[in-house]
Amino acid sequence: MTRSVGRSGRNPREGKRGRQPEIGGAPTAASLNRLALGKIPIRVLNRTVLRMKGAPTDRILLGPEAGVDFGVIRVDDRFIVISSDPITGVASNIGWYAVNVSANDVATSGNRPQFMESVIMLPEDATEEDLAALAGQMHRSARRAGISFVGGHTELTPGLARPIVVATVFSVVNDYVSSAGAQDGDVLLMTKTAGLEGTAVLVRESERLGIRLAPALRRCADRLERQLSVVPEAVRAYETGVVHGMHDCTEGGVLGAVYEMSLASKIGFEAYETRIPVDPATRRLSKKLGVDPIKLIGSGSLLLAVEEGKEQRVRDALKSVVGVSEIGRFRTGKRVLVESNGGERAVREAPTDELWRTLARLR
Repeated sequence: MTRSVGRSGRNPREGKRGRQPEIGGAPTAASLNRLALGKIPIRVLNRTVLRMKGAPTDRILLGPEAGVDFGVIRVDDRFIVISSDPITGVASNIGWYAVNVSANDVATSGNRPQFMESVIMLPEDATEEDLAALAGQMHRSARRAGISFVGGHTELTPGLARPIVVATVFSVVNDYVSSAGAQDGDVLLMTKTAGLEGTAVLVRESERLGIRLAPALRRCADRLERQLSVVPEAVRAYETGVVHGMHDCTEGGVLGAVYEMSLASKIGFEAYETRIPVDPATRRLSKKLGVDPIKLIGSGSLLLAVEEGKEQRVRDALKSVVGVSEIGRFRTGKRVLVESNGGERAVREAPTDELWRTLARLR
């Protein structure tokens, strides 16, 4: 079990109060077969999907692995960086999300996304106007990001309550970093604020959730959606030459992304809850819904593992683009969240995303 260990070698929080609390935990026998909404837990992936990789090849340099944003294929002396993502929990602006969320994964390599394929699945009552609106969102978003469409598939699918879009984005590049590159002592930086995407989605779903929001809070959805892309900051940060790895904050929020990055890098971390920036609108909505903002899906926020002592280079490179906060560091050993009350909580797995937990009320 991961524990917080002091210099003496014993856990300073054990004793009369018992063991250190944990985030995540061992599955019970009753929970082994039933899966919850959202990402499949990593422990389940490891004993199912990630064991089944098809035909072996030495051309894949970075393949299926928990916590990794993209795959890498070697082609002569260059590389293809490729990633797929579905958009499933969004009812409006789905085309915008499909392009930007998928592009973010490729951008964490330090390169701009170049090409895209998409699979569009529409519910049975969809109209041609619905399809045109969705395709138009994707077209405008892709043009703005410099992404060219290569192909894809579009259909009406039985049993759907809302559209689903699966996007595959790829680029041909000369070099890259990945979320598996964090090193002992690296400073953990984060751009923007926690729970950006989740806040926007929950605001738009507020009527279906049966909650009333002030007009000012409802208007925040558009503002936060405009921050969903991490492409500009990822590319600029990589150009500094001091970034060892990057990861975008998707399902599981900031805490989930830090855990995934540490898992991919095979290293521990210490993150500080009070240092994780939260937009006032996100904080108000989280309080109203009983949501933890650091576990709320956060596309638009980027994590960076930066060489110790060189973090100011990254701050300087990004100061005209986006805000940057230092929220912890990577280090050998335990994975720990230092909570706002000063207590330490061991992080054993990525948390279930707060968006899915909240939307489950509608089922």
